[in-house]
Amino acid sequence: QNSPFKNVSANVLFDIDERALQGYMERLSRVASSVDMKCPIDVGGLLNLPGVIRPTSPDEEVAGQVKEMVLTITKEAIEKLKKMRADEGTALEADLKKHCTAIEKDLEKICARSAAVGQGYAKRLKKRVDELLANAELKLDEETLAREVAIFADRSDISEELARLESHLQQLLQSCQERASVSGQAGRRLDFISQEMLREANTIASKASDIEIIRCVVDIKCRIDRIKEQVQNIE
Repeated sequence: QNSPFKNVSANVLFDIDERALQGYMERLSRVASSVDMKCPIDVGGLLNLPGVIRPTSPDEEVAGQVKEMVLTITKEAIEKLKKMRADEGTALEADLKKHCTAIEKDLEKICARSAAVGQGYAKRLKKRVDELLANAELKLDEETLAREVAIFADRSDISEELARLESHLQQLLQSCQERASVSGQAGRRLDFISQEMLREANTIASKASDIEIIRCVVDIKCRIDRIKEQVQNIE
């Protein structure tokens, strides 16, 4: 196997191939004899003929050492690059998990808060209706009030969105842990999951009327945006 390395140092010397030179001289003599003429020998011209001068080097051992050194340095650089990429991957995974943990805490807050939102709305509505009816000396229709509360609860129900968002969150965490076994696909998969998470968060925000829930959703969306930025660096 030919080496891609060539010694081009200033220490390269040259040697004359006497056999090749002798051959050229004999041919020249035969040609001169055949035409019965004297032909002066041009040494410079003979030296320029192919194969007469060959490059030689007393430093072949040095060239071999240089080759080995270059190969060693190249291998070390490749190993360092692999380690650097592995370290970056570990740091990236830790950062993604940090954002996922924060999102999970916000989801817990939203779940706890959403249960009380309907009850709070019912109390506020009843109080407001009581005030209006008191001025008109009318009695509250409990059935009508219950129907209005049910309509509000159905319109603002975010339980399905919360369940899907939690499911996507677990998928994202699982994909982070399995990134080594899905080489070349992890980045696209994580990007898709984060996009679905953002879709659910937007739906929750559009349904929510409670300020605490909205604050949590804003924080979740910020975290998802950071996740989307990070997954662009994953192959």
